[in-house]
Amino acid sequence: MIRGAVDSEDPDRLYIVTGGRSRVDESVFDMVTLIVSESEPSPGMQSEHARILRMCHRPLAVVEISSYLGLPVSVVKILLCDLLDMGKITARHPQVVRADTRLPEPEMLKKVLVALQNL
Repeated sequence: MIRGAVDSEDPDRLYIVTGGRSRVDESVFDMVTLIVSESEPSPGMQSEHARILRMCHRPLAVVEISSYLGLPVSVVKILLCDLLDMGKITARHPQVVRADTRLPEPEMLKKVLVALQNL
C-alpha cells in the first residue's frame, strides 16, 4: 500500500499544532462553511493561524483551507475554532433551502449548462 500525504504526516507535529486537542464541536463548522478573516495576523501568532488569516481575505471553504495548508480537515477545524474564539475570523454557514422553495425547471438548467459549455 502506498502511503499518501496525510498518512505520512508526522503525528507529533499535528499534536503540537492543535495543542493536543483532537475534537471540536461539529456543529460549529462543516466542510463548506465559508471563513473570512477579520484582522491581520498578530506578532507571535502560531504560523498556521497566521496563514489562515492571510488566505481568508476572500471567503474560503473549510475544505479549501485544509487543502491549501496540507492539513487534515479535523486539524483545520481546531485551528479555526481558536481563531473564532479570538474574534479573528467570521464563519458564514451555507443557507438551507426550505422545503417549499421552488427549484428551477430541469430544462432551464440544461440550457444554462449548454451556455456555460459554449463559453
